[in-house]
Amino acid sequence: MKNILLVEDDVAFSKMLKQFLEKREYMVDLCYNMQNANIQLDKCNYDLVFTDLRLPDGDGISLLKEIKNTTKNTPVVLMTSYAKVSSAVQAMKQGAFDYISKPFNPDEVLEVIRNALDNKNKKDSIKHVLINKEKVNTAHTEFVKGISMASKTLSEYVNLVAPTNMSVLIAGESGTGKEVVAKTIHLKSSRKDKPFVAVDCGAIPKEIASSEFFGHKKGSFTGATEDKVGHFESANHGTLFLDEVGNLSYENQIQLLRALQERKVKPVGSSHEINVDIRLLAATNEDLLSAVERGLFREDLYHRLNEFSIKVPNLNDRNDDLILYADFFLEKANAQLNKSVIGFSKEVLTIFQNYDWPGNLRELSNVVKRSVLLAQDSIVEKNDLPEELIYSKNKLKPLNVFSTKENEKELIISALQKVGNNKTQAAKLLNIARKTLYNKLKEYNLN
Repeated sequence: MKNILLVEDDVAFSKMLKQFLEKREYMVDLCYNMQNANIQLDKCNYDLVFTDLRLPDGDGISLLKEIKNTTKNTPVVLMTSYAKVSSAVQAMKQGAFDYISKPFNPDEVLEVIRNALDNKNKKDSIKHVLINKEKVNTAHTEFVKGISMASKTLSEYVNLVAPTNMSVLIAGESGTGKEVVAKTIHLKSSRKDKPFVAVDCGAIPKEIASSEFFGHKKGSFTGATEDKVGHFESANHGTLFLDEVGNLSYENQIQLLRALQERKVKPVGSSHEINVDIRLLAATNEDLLSAVERGLFREDLYHRLNEFSIKVPNLNDRNDDLILYADFFLEKANAQLNKSVIGFSKEVLTIFQNYDWPGNLRELSNVVKRSVLLAQDSIVEKNDLPEELIYSKNKLKPLNVFSTKENEKELIISALQKVGNNKTQAAKLLNIARKTLYNKLKEYNLN
């Protein structure tokens, strides 16, 4: 039987939730403030902590920090009546497993608990080898664990394929962070201590591609004044990442396919082959399957690259993560520019959330860095933003406007599809209470 510590100052609500969980065969200890919660945590080892965000003598995030500073591997779930993305962002940054907004339905509570306990069991099974390393070290990668359904799916796929040796084709729009995903896969693999070699295929002229990939010997052609090690050999025992692989010429595709099939390369001008052990990751912002159908990309190479595929969502598809990413880029810009900006004004956050972000994360990073540089105070204000954001007419179509009965059902369906049928996230997207959403689902007979 699993032990849960419930920290909640609303007496009636906490007793109701305690009874509900005990009927599902969980053992629940109840505390009404942080002081008593800390006493209980010292006395007992809990499988899960459920805490309200606001407590009489502190807040759930402070309690979360205290738990994370111990050696206990206890997942923490934050509850909040305020449903603010910024609160969830702060909680997730401090290591919360998840957050849940009140009022919530019973199925949602049980799902969050099951996920948290499953995650804890997985960590316990490896005896804390990865304690305090759940997130990839941001000194080596900019992979940020998001809270949107799209980001959670991306993280699941990365974690699933990383330990394998499978080739991965990473697709996504320009600026979505495909190379960051590739580097994260490498750092989560058994090859993490070996080289990670990134190659921009669009920047290699086809005439010298053989030399770039396989190397050459001194004097093998005009300009070859010394021996050169190619990308394949540089990545030996590690990971080779081919960015924008769709830009390779057909001839270069044939050479690449042969090297991948034989796992051998021959430098230009050499008579000796070199055995290479590499894991291949490739990225594209094109529809490679369409390029195959049009005869522009070899089908056999496509299948060689596409043993597993990952679609990196654009920023509009993970709107719940926007503030999380903005905060991450803010900290990065502060470090680079030697500034100490602490956040964004409400007006700036509204502009961020209404902007279309055609350049995705790369554009957001650039905007935040520029704004931090221009900020005169500790907060980024509207005047610090580029004009294209302030005066942009390219706004996201809001889902939270129920104008007529005719489009209400359509909006609900659209929201559910966007968040993978997660009703909590759909209610947030529609800016309505979850109870209202359930009533609407019943009204329109939507299962």
